[in-house]
Amino acid sequence: MEPRGRHVPVLLERCLELLAPALQRPGAVYVDATLGLGGHALAVLQRFPETVLIGLDRDPEALVHARRRLAGYEDRTQLVHAVYDELPAVLGPRKVDGILFDLGVSSLQLDEADRGFAYAQDAPLDMRMDQTTGMTAEQVVNTYPAADLTRILRTFGEEKFAKRIAAAIVRERAKAPITSSARLAELVRESIPAPARRTGGHPAKRTFQALRIEVNGELSTLERALPAAIGALKPGGRVVVLSYHSLEDRITKQAFAELARSRAPIGLPIEPPGTEPTLRLLTRGGAELPSEAEVAANPRAASVRLRAAELHKGG
Repeated sequence: MEPRGRHVPVLLERCLELLAPALQRPGAVYVDATLGLGGHALAVLQRFPETVLIGLDRDPEALVHARRRLAGYEDRTQLVHAVYDELPAVLGPRKVDGILFDLGVSSLQLDEADRGFAYAQDAPLDMRMDQTTGMTAEQVVNTYPAADLTRILRTFGEEKFAKRIAAAIVRERAKAPITSSARLAELVRESIPAPARRTGGHPAKRTFQALRIEVNGELSTLERALPAAIGALKPGGRVVVLSYHSLEDRITKQAFAELARSRAPIGLPIEPPGTEPTLRLLTRGGAELPSEAEVAANPRAASVRLRAAELHKGG
């Protein structure tokens, strides 16, 4: 089945602009660490006709759709079923020129109701980005102690009513297992005070985000993946990260900031060799936000935060 709707890559032109100085180099290699439906990847292959693509995705279904979308570019593409923290194993000693992370849940996963990601559609509680392995959201909801559920909702969902929601889940599952996304969404809605339900979008949004992050280990994976990606860049190579909530963006900000600082002791008149910053930040003054026009054309861009950095040309 083709995914429903029209897949619009987020901040596409800005991503291409940031990657261009690295991907215009002869023999450039570009890694799309979160290939999804291949929208960014297709644009890169079209814009930079000598660039080779290595595309990773943990979702086998996404790889099927991306391979179809990228047909005609087989001589410049290598698609791999892998999670983005497996980049060192995928690349080996090979160095690359540009890397893109488009984090979070993909259009395919949101649009296909049976994946269980969308609180507005009834489906089995799965939420695995790779349905061939790992624990489902149903298992988390029905087996985690109340304290662990509270921690996940509070930490990963930034949910103010985490304790109330966790208690309601534990009470409900004692009667019968919670197996559907619609039942969970209704349970969350009932657990949140009426005044709080009137603002901030769907009341189950934060709970579903938290469960998805837990099921897929998204934050710990990103913490491993960013240093690996930076370590895989050639001098002058660039990395671009699109984040969709504050937790992802905070990890990216901290990883970039750490490597963009000088390691020289404060007060020295010169910077000793080997203490120079590793990265040059390309998005100064914080993350870049989408324009009103971008959000109007692509509502899924509303929450995006973009950060980018370049490996210093000295290595």
